[in-house]
Amino acid sequence: MNRRVLIVEDERGMADILADNLRAEGMVVDVAADGQVALDRWKNFQPDLVVLDVMLPQINGYEVCRSMRVLGDRTPVLFLSAKGQPEDRVEGLEAGGDDYVTKPFHLPEFMLRVSNMLKRQDWFRQGLEANHSFKFGGHTVDFRSWTAKLKDGRVEQLAERELMIFKLLMERSGSVVSRDQILDTVWGNDVFPSSRTVDNFVVRLRKLFEPDPANPVYFHTIWGVGYRFTPEGFTEQSGQEKA
Repeated sequence: MNRRVLIVEDERGMADILADNLRAEGMVVDVAADGQVALDRWKNFQPDLVVLDVMLPQINGYEVCRSMRVLGDRTPVLFLSAKGQPEDRVEGLEAGGDDYVTKPFHLPEFMLRVSNMLKRQDWFRQGLEANHSFKFGGHTVDFRSWTAKLKDGRVEQLAERELMIFKLLMERSGSVVSRDQILDTVWGNDVFPSSRTVDNFVVRLRKLFEPDPANPVYFHTIWGVGYRFTPEGFTEQSGQEKA
């Protein structure tokens, strides 16, 4: 099945170059030139990836992305912008973007970023159709609704990175997953998180799922390496390193 990419770019020459190169890779491409049209095309075209300029007529790219995220749409977004300050990149990621490329950019790099984003999306979707939930410790994580039904009955919405980290640790239950593996799988090498970013997301998972986050039985720190997920629970008294 050919992947579908929506390009939102008001510079016609730029849009044509990107569209031609993506089509040459076998992708189906649609193009919108302003923010309002982009929202309509996004809903109707149902893309696998959105390449989204920031400075657009009608509605800027940040607001376009925020609007779709509010509706629950999780399609990966690659921002394009001439605004290249760190605060601009942060705003793009906070708006719901997955990557941020500053103009002018090297076309082969752009194509590699698109390819990597689609590969991460494929990995995240893999197997979820047949087995879309996972249960442990009285909790249920639902990958379709991006929610966790906790042991006490509360239902919590999970952020994309939280869910992706959980999926990676779940797939390798009982094994140590390094911080570098998590960064490469969940973020790729295209954006700028540090290993500390991974730690912060694991802290959030512990707050959600651990009976006592300070003494975890499911999400264990392996000092100097990364993390191990033990769905059946494993306490320090039975030999686990203190996290």
